Formats: sequence, structure tokens, C-alpha cells
Amino acid sequence: MPAPKSFFWYELMTTDVKAAEAFYTTVVGWQASQWQAPGSPPYIIMNAGERGIGGIMEMPDEVRSSGSPPMWLGYIYTDNADAATDGVKNAGGTVHREPADIPEVGRFSVVADPQGVIFMLLQPMGPDQPPVPAGTPGHVGWHELYTSDWRKAFEFYSSQFGWTKADAMDMGPMGTYQLFAAGGDPIGGMMNKHAQIPFPFWQFYFNVEAIEDAARRVKASGGQILMDPMEVPGGSWILQCMDPQGAAFALTAPKR
Repeated sequence: MPAPKSFFWYELMTTDVKAAEAFYTTVVGWQASQWQAPGSPPYIIMNAGERGIGGIMEMPDEVRSSGSPPMWLGYIYTDNADAATDGVKNAGGTVHREPADIPEVGRFSVVADPQGVIFMLLQPMGPDQPPVPAGTPGHVGWHELYTSDWRKAFEFYSSQFGWTKADAMDMGPMGTYQLFAAGGDPIGGMMNKHAQIPFPFWQFYFNVEAIEDAARRVKASGGQILMDPMEVPGGSWILQCMDPQGAAFALTAPKR
């Protein structure tokens, strides 16, 4: 099994970059800065304190024309983007964009797992960032995969990135919720998607300090609450939402 690798950067493709920037800085508490590679459109970096955690970019024309809604995507770390991309393809996944270089950033590709869930691979330039304590505000606290067959999905991610099973929860009619880890404590869970979810996808939970306050910020900023605040095992509270442009996201907090 390969050495465990995990998500380490998150990107929102949206139809209105400025509106999304205003929404997430208010709701999550990020600070925005702009970065632009030569010959590329502006890219908004969202920072938690002095640490960048993700970016916001205009949805590419080919993605928009496909009918895809705005969405959050995750980048999984790799030390060899070309080999990792070949590994995804050989394991039954799809390559949507072959490895290419981003000036001053690294080498990346756009891929999908065998169930069609899109994510990115990134071989970054420069030194690795040190880990932050679990629950640090503004960082991603949980990764949740809604898929058509979680068992096959787990086999894929385990084979490619060294993920291991943690506890499994019986969710009754909703089926099994399988927690997974990437070399330490669990970082997320997988389950078969509900019938009303149109396609499989990764959902990311951003850490906030209190869930009710965050819910008020979501509504006041034009977002939607998809699932009311809920306490989960371990005592944390979660909230599932949609931003004003239609991208799904979630929040997690240590208190209500």
C-alpha cells in the first residue's frame, strides 16, 4: 500500500468570483488575497490566518457549457503527478486533464474516480506546510464522499493513496457510513448517496467556531441551509449549505 496522502488544497469553481469571495469571507472568516500566473485569469486565495487553504476561480467555459453547477473540488497531494495520474487511469478512473505545470505552484492533473467523482492531483513546489491542530477555524475539518458504491470507492482511494478504514456507522435506511484515515485520525467518511443527490461528489466541511452563528451568516449572505444544524458522534455540530451561486459546502463546529 502506498504511503498515505490526503487532500491539502481546495478550490471553488464558480460563476461569480467576487460574490463568492464576499460570501465565504463573511461566513467562514477567511481573508482573501489575489494571485495571478502569467497569462492566466486572476485567482483568489482564501487564507485562514497566514495560511492559504484554497482558492476561488471563474468556472471554465467547457465546464460551464457541460451544465455542471458551481462546485468545490479538492487537491490530493502527490510527489509525482504523472505517475499518480497513470495510477488513477489504470485503476479505472478517468483523466480529464493530463498533467501540466502551474508556474510557481507545481504540476497538476484533473481526474475522476471510477464512480465519476472529480478531484485533482497536485505535486507542489516548495516545502511541505506543517499540519495544523484539528478544528482550527477556517481549515477543512472533514471530507465526505457521496458515491454510488462506497465499497468500490474505498478500494480505489485505498489503492491509490494509502487510506485505511476506521469505524463504520450503521445509518439505518441510509446504509453504512464508513470513516477513513490517511495515516492518523479519521479525516472523513464515505456513504452511498441519497436518491435526491443528482451525482456523486466530495463535500468539504469548513471549521467555524459556533454552528448557529454560522447558520445566521449563511442566510444573511444569501446562502441556503440544506440540512439544519445536527450534532454528530463526538459532540461536534455540522451544517450543510449551498452558496448563492449554487455550490454545496458544509460547516463544522465544536459547539452549537
